[in-house]
Amino acid sequence: MEISRNGTQPSMVGPEDWFTGAVRIDPLFAKKEATKGAAALVTFEPGARTAWHTHPAGQTLIVISGMGWVQREGDPIEEIHPGDVIWIAPNEKHWHGASPTKAMSHIAIHEELNGEVVNWLEKVSDRDYSK
Repeated sequence: MEISRNGTQPSMVGPEDWFTGAVRIDPLFAKKEATKGAAALVTFEPGARTAWHTHPAGQTLIVISGMGWVQREGDPIEEIHPGDVIWIAPNEKHWHGASPTKAMSHIAIHEELNGEVVNWLEKVSDRDYSK
């Protein structure tokens, strides 16, 4: 058994290439030799969001606070709330983040496939975000 104590892993600022707006990433657990999964608590300030991206093995989001938005390519934006669990299929182009007026935090869980976790694409434009 291993217990990872709160506060032992520093928070990180979400990289500008991956996000628009203020985003904080708090690692929860990393992939281990016998596992493929990793997770982080991601907090988006109002209006903050990811760039479009895909995950080769998919991704699970668990909303824990606030109000957010998620969109898969070709579909309308969906509003998400605490307790919602979102499964994003492998290689499904999508983005997620806070609503324009309310911050949102979610736990993001993803697995590695053939050494890959995420494929970052273009940023979500302000115009597309405001639709």
